[in-house]
Amino acid sequence: MSSALRRMWAVFKRELGGYFYTPVAYVFIVIFLLLCGVFTFQLGGFFERGQADLRPFFDFHPWLYLFLVPAVSMRLWAEERKQGTLELLLTLPIPLWASVAGKFLAAWVFCGIALALTFPMWITVGYLGSPDHGVIAAAYLGSWLMAGGFLAIGSFISALTRNQVIAFVGSVVVCLGFLLAGFGPVTDFLNSWAPQVIIDAITGFSFFTRFDSISKGVLDSRDLLFFASLILVCLFGTAVMVEVKKAG
Repeated sequence: MSSALRRMWAVFKRELGGYFYTPVAYVFIVIFLLLCGVFTFQLGGFFERGQADLRPFFDFHPWLYLFLVPAVSMRLWAEERKQGTLELLLTLPIPLWASVAGKFLAAWVFCGIALALTFPMWITVGYLGSPDHGVIAAAYLGSWLMAGGFLAIGSFISALTRNQVIAFVGSVVVCLGFLLAGFGPVTDFLNSWAPQVIIDAITGFSFFTRFDSISKGVLDSRDLLFFASLILVCLFGTAVMVEVKKAG
């Protein structure tokens, strides 16, 4: 392992461990699991549908992530700046990209842990019927990728300010834009006046559109590339903003 990767790994371990040193991680996980249960069984009509699948479970993930993921990402850089530890971090012999990637990956893995703890849902569906486990696995992958997209946006917004509340609100607003780009009423409105090429361009940025395809078991390389590109672009933007704030 190269020196830069070892330093990124050190940042990753420090950040991931930091989540569990405080009650924040446990509160987040409990809230996430409770809301998943409520949305799936109460609002999603899990038993009333009479189908052995997790469609009601995954349908609500974009809305859950809209508020819960920014709550994780808001502290990534805003907290460092507020506490004055950003300058200390940047003076360490760690490349900036390693710090950005390490902090992001720690938050992404943390979200993955919370998502993985919903496995009783999968077991329940398998017990009640004969679901397509490949589709369910693809939906979990798509959900995690979508969480990564939310996190990358939140990381960039967090790098812009030292106020965590502003970082949270800003992330929610921007992520909402990515959600509504493929929301039914929005596309219906666009269909009434916009050319098809514009509609396709806007819906192409939609988390709904990308995630819906993956959650049905269709692993289109374009959807995977979308999330990968979004994450990389936002992390690059994060590094640029951290460097600008450092120079300022």
